[in-house]
Amino acid sequence: MKVTVSRKAHFNAAHRLYRKDWTNSQNEEVFGKCANPHYHGHNYELIVHVTGSIDPATGYVMDMKVLKDLIKEKVEDQMDHKNLNEEVAAFSDLIPTAENMAVVIYNWLKPHIDKKHQLSVTLYETPRNYVSYSG
Repeated sequence: MKVTVSRKAHFNAAHRLYRKDWTNSQNEEVFGKCANPHYHGHNYELIVHVTGSIDPATGYVMDMKVLKDLIKEKVEDQMDHKNLNEEVAAFSDLIPTAENMAVVIYNWLKPHIDKKHQLSVTLYETPRNYVSYSG
């Protein structure tokens, strides 16, 4: 029997969607307002899902306190109140779209999740726009 446990987290971050090798007008044409050279921000909602078997000794798939602390250390501490383009090394050459952010977050968390468990992340950039990634 497989069960999924989920933890929600929140962080605020600024970013700019643009390609360094394109002109400002090319970036504006593709990314619109998101290409603003002065950046813009979002209040991100992150949901981390861990799926696995229930441990008969503890009754847990994963200790939620451990998951909470992992998300804080690996995601919130790295991204909260940051300019993703300027302050987060993962985005020095990667456009910080919600899609790319979900993959980066997954890659930061995956090595710390028991190998017998499945991991997926859902990242809300706005209440209506979100992406999911599961490796």
